[in-house]
Amino acid sequence: MPKRKAATPNRAFKVADQIQRDLTELIARELKDPRVGMVTIQAVEVTPDYAHAKVFFSLLMGDPVETTDALNQAAGFLRNGLFKRLHIHTVPTLHFQFDRTTERAADMNALIAQAVASRSKDD
Repeated sequence: MPKRKAATPNRAFKVADQIQRDLTELIARELKDPRVGMVTIQAVEVTPDYAHAKVFFSLLMGDPVETTDALNQAAGFLRNGLFKRLHIHTVPTLHFQFDRTTERAADMNALIAQAVASRSKDD
């Protein structure tokens, strides 16, 4: 009996990266929902069986809750667009989540700048 060829270890990362690129293009060019403003796809995490994908996004402006709802409602449309672009057996179901990492980084930078400014006043 022949041995099965092992899956490429980085395949999940490659698929997630391709989904991120394709979703960015689909949202920008084909999604016409006015609730979705300037969205940046930060990361995509795909389950090992490619059944589900968490899509983390950030906003330049707009309401995160409203945009999350709009993207989750458009998930079927976006999945269909991915199906036409990706050449894999299973296109994952998309689950959008707002990513607060950039907001937290800006808050931390402000706190560091405030601490440095107060320290320089003390010296």
